[in-house]
Amino acid sequence: MKQHLPLILVPGLLNTARLWADQVAAFHTGRQVQVADSACADTLGGLAEALLKAAPERFALAGLSMGGYVAFEVLRRAPLRVDRLCLVDTTARPDTAEASERRRRLMDLAAHKGIGEVVPLLVPGFLAAPRQTDPLMRQVIAEMADRVGVDGFTRQQLAILARPDSRPDLPGIGVPTMVIVGEHDTLTPIERAQEMADGIRGAVLRVIPDAGHLSPLENPKAVTAAMQEWLG
Repeated sequence: MKQHLPLILVPGLLNTARLWADQVAAFHTGRQVQVADSACADTLGGLAEALLKAAPERFALAGLSMGGYVAFEVLRRAPLRVDRLCLVDTTARPDTAEASERRRRLMDLAAHKGIGEVVPLLVPGFLAAPRQTDPLMRQVIAEMADRVGVDGFTRQQLAILARPDSRPDLPGIGVPTMVIVGEHDTLTPIERAQEMADGIRGAVLRVIPDAGHLSPLENPKAVTAAMQEWLG
């Protein structure tokens, strides 16, 4: 059997490997697939170094939301190890002041009331409107959040808060790149995806129908098909 290029998938805020379950199932035959831990350090540098330490010498890299911020940091540190890049429901921009303030409030809420109090506040941003009341989707999100826990959530938010503006890095990305975004993503909307696709030479944009911010969970077949095209 032909061995394909290894693939590393990076989950987003309060996400675990469950986010990528359908893609792992689709791509693991004949290919080494790893899901990075996006809650093991409180800086993007620490997360990138942990990923690189566990990674094969050369790999395809895909990250969702916060996972995209980690992917940008990996590229800054080890550009020659990344064969191709997939940016999913993410942005190259830093936080706005309002977004940073909301993160701090959510960290405080989690510390005092538990992660279960935070999840309902995040669901409207995570899912397209029709799925926000879907009990199975809400259960999956709650289970992932429980696994990440308050400490993991705090580390993630601290890493996100300190992230740099990655827009100046876009023209220097020289690997085949696909940008994927849910049609109804309100957190990192289509304009942000288009901005990245326009900034990276030769990048391809794919919009996923019937999906919000967690497109690999909401419309896994469409995301898997787009990533299959990207992996070529």
